[in-house]
Amino acid sequence: MDHTVDTDRAAGRDFVRRIIDRHLEEKRYEGVVTRFPPEPNGYLHLGHAKSIVLNFGLAEEYNGRCHLRYDDTNPLTEDEEYTRSMQADIRWLGYDWGDHLHYASDYFERMYEVARDLIRQGKAYVDSASEEEIREARGTVTEPGRPTPDRDRSVDDNLDLFARMRAGEFPDGEMVLRGKIDLASPNMIMRDPVFYRIRHAHHYRTGDAWCIYPLYDFAHCLEDAFEGVTHSLCTLEFENNREIYDWILDAAGFAEPRPHQYEFARLSVDYTIMSKRKLIRLVQEGYVSGWDDPRMPTIAGLRRRGVPPEALRRFCRSAGVTKTNASLDPSALDFHVRDVLNPVAPRALGVVRPLRVVLTDWPEGHRELLEAPLHPDDPDSPTRRIPMSQGLWIDADDFRKDPPPGWKRLSPGGEVRLRHGYVIRCHSVIEDPEGRPMTLHCTHDRDTLGRNPDRRIGGAIHWVGAEGAVPVEFRLYDRLFREAEPGAGDDEADFVDDLSPDSVQVVRGFVEPALRDRVSAARRAGDAPHDLRVQLERVGYFTVDPDSDGDELVFNRIVPLRDGWKPGAPKAGESKKSERSARTVIHQTDADRISDDRREARAADPELERRFEEYQRAHGLSVKQADLLTGDRATAEFFEAAAAAAGSWTEAAAWMANDLLGLLPDAGVAVVATTGETLGRLVARVREGKVSRRAAKEVLAELVREGGDPDAIIARDGLAPVSDDAALEPVVREVLDAWPDKVAEYRAGNANLVGLFMGQVMKKTGGRADPAAARRWITTLLDDDA
Repeated sequence: MDHTVDTDRAAGRDFVRRIIDRHLEEKRYEGVVTRFPPEPNGYLHLGHAKSIVLNFGLAEEYNGRCHLRYDDTNPLTEDEEYTRSMQADIRWLGYDWGDHLHYASDYFERMYEVARDLIRQGKAYVDSASEEEIREARGTVTEPGRPTPDRDRSVDDNLDLFARMRAGEFPDGEMVLRGKIDLASPNMIMRDPVFYRIRHAHHYRTGDAWCIYPLYDFAHCLEDAFEGVTHSLCTLEFENNREIYDWILDAAGFAEPRPHQYEFARLSVDYTIMSKRKLIRLVQEGYVSGWDDPRMPTIAGLRRRGVPPEALRRFCRSAGVTKTNASLDPSALDFHVRDVLNPVAPRALGVVRPLRVVLTDWPEGHRELLEAPLHPDDPDSPTRRIPMSQGLWIDADDFRKDPPPGWKRLSPGGEVRLRHGYVIRCHSVIEDPEGRPMTLHCTHDRDTLGRNPDRRIGGAIHWVGAEGAVPVEFRLYDRLFREAEPGAGDDEADFVDDLSPDSVQVVRGFVEPALRDRVSAARRAGDAPHDLRVQLERVGYFTVDPDSDGDELVFNRIVPLRDGWKPGAPKAGESKKSERSARTVIHQTDADRISDDRREARAADPELERRFEEYQRAHGLSVKQADLLTGDRATAEFFEAAAAAAGSWTEAAAWMANDLLGLLPDAGVAVVATTGETLGRLVARVREGKVSRRAAKEVLAELVREGGDPDAIIARDGLAPVSDDAALEPVVREVLDAWPDKVAEYRAGNANLVGLFMGQVMKKTGGRADPAAARRWITTLLDDDA
């Protein structure tokens, strides 16, 4: 295969692919070999998914191979259960390792011999110093390490002691094998790192054959070399480990071409934790139902929730392969879920919070079967039959006894269309003793099936016929945490304190009988019913949970049709951070397809249809954006005023589609306190760098609620970016003074703590600190004051 890459193509590729392209062009390697090396001490999660997609994806792209290798060098935490779950997860994601399933434990004997060879070369020694003594002797960032008494043992003594360590003569912690490298190295990892430790524990594969186990830095590079891996990809926290990776391979005699390590940014997601230690705690202490709880970020949990593997692959690819750590909003994954499911998920009607309707003019005992497409966007779609009789269920959210201005759903005296059915009018309401609606009495218009009446109708709502309705338990899942960074802030903060009490709601509702038939057909065919995904029209995407038993159906909500994270005051006990987080979430504001309602509106108004086409053709908007902005003239005119003031059609459209529409009441832009021109001026301030996008979202939320001038709000709340040295220096000093223990750790070699200090500076400045300037002050003060 010809891997020559032209300059233009290379310019748009990530740095890993550019490296591989160059290596193949230079014929450094005959082919590409990657690996995915998890430790089997828990279930795979979103962070692992990015590595899986990258490593297996590269192997496919370059006609190479990717190895699955378990880094099973710690017998205290690893288990066969985890290896099985990981294989199932990788296959579900769509990848396979073929004949290349490996274990670090396969190489214990070979790694032991490499260690003995390093001892013979005088490059490794047995040290009986304690863990604390070794740590203290390593020195600090500004002071070199010093040798422990055992550093100059003879080769023969070291070989003898190492053999006796293997034979089990010493207890845990009595001795370690260390590399003999450079105690003055500026890279703390190179100051005689530990290669082997004693651990008398039963290994799930090797049993009690070994009581010494290699550490990651020693084992990982050797495993790569043994297997002929060409490009060893890991996340940025291992950047400083690259030097020891190369040193061990040099010392062990591996010549070029050989493996090399490359680091990329890991995947982080707001309102989510990826720490295995914390995930294990959630499971063991019963905060979730298990590793596959649909609220968990594990691949098993995402699968049970109903996330399609293609959506997860797209999400991981969309994060990119970069050298800069960033955190994504979970709405980005929701977007890909909708984008994948929209064209393939069959439609059905379902009511999550039922309210009974009786059609008082319906002939008693009469039953009709209405036709509806399984895929509305496909002209050749098969249809399903929806039974309709005198009794119906509608969603309680679609009725208001005292409707607000602009209400387009059902109310006393009002009319709506039943999707795929008739127009109905409510003429009376039966209430319970607390005044809550129990039953609506309505009439229907026989002339409106398949045609519009010559009068204005509020909108179309979903429903289920009471006769034959299938009872269903709905599990409505949401974010597991209410904070974007669970446990952040106070050093004593416990991440479980940030668990959201609303992360799941269990309610009883109904679905149309055709959906039960599809579940039954899947069972008869031997398919897993929980792989069946449907769109309940106007509600969201759902899948069948494995808890379903016989006719007792349980449906998990995968994602709603729109993002439910809207602005509002914090709940009791929530912090200002919670309030700010709720206001600044990016909103996916509608179903990821052309809306039937907006399509009908454009069909009735040629001017809207003209704008729909023009926005795409002349201004480069996507179909979805153009659809969202042309559902009525008020929205289109609001948008055009915003685009003119912003000086950019595409940026104004992005703000309208992703941010503004999710803040609007049902009546739309007609009732908000701001104008399109005002939104455009806010967008312009973001483009000019006068306010961050994050802060601008807070401004927008206030504009929608109360109106005002964006420049005045920015000035009043001090939202302009902080980049002035005189303002930043005291903030950084205050942060460093508040974290003396972490400052000491940084100066002892833990350079990763810069991220902690950055987070605290951002917190103190409300996210307004200029990142580059803040990082410069942090490193300057840490190094200068050391």
